[in-house]
Amino acid sequence: MIAVIIIIVILVVLGIIFAGMYNSLVGRRNQVDNAWSQIDVQLKRRYDLIPNLVEAVKDYMSYEQETLTNVTAARTAAMNAGNQGPQAQAQAENMLTESLKSLFAVVEAYPDLKANQNVLSLQEELTATENKISFARQFYNDSVLTYNNKIQMFPSNVIAGMFNFSTRQFFEAPEGDRAVPKVDLR
Repeated sequence: MIAVIIIIVILVVLGIIFAGMYNSLVGRRNQVDNAWSQIDVQLKRRYDLIPNLVEAVKDYMSYEQETLTNVTAARTAAMNAGNQGPQAQAQAENMLTESLKSLFAVVEAYPDLKANQNVLSLQEELTATENKISFARQFYNDSVLTYNNKIQMFPSNVIAGMFNFSTRQFFEAPEGDRAVPKVDLR
């Protein structure tokens, strides 16, 4: 009789441990999904601001149509990359960031445009959005690290394998974007 009670207690304890690990894995996976959603929200905000900026500068920049076309094309590519995973999204977003930098550099060459309150306001909003995207990316990568560690470490990796939890990709910059810029102060 005592042996049966001990076995029941052991099974109950193992069941509680098992349920706790499973629930922890589900919580981490949901945190990763939430973090990705936060990036998505900020990216959509960015996508909404870009056409307004292009419209605001279009009349002033009649000779810079290539820059405006590049920004529009990069925006479209970034919007379409959303379903292809973090790596494709990161690459498309980096191309969009580069095209926006080019646009802002051209804006600097037009004194009237540089002084336009609407353009200044849109630039400030885009800069704030870029900062929010950066923080959201960092939170996403932190969440992915915690989740991937959880599903790869013993004993939770056993439960992760049983229920097909799989690792997630980090939101990383492509290799070319990691190069250190050369600075020549001569």
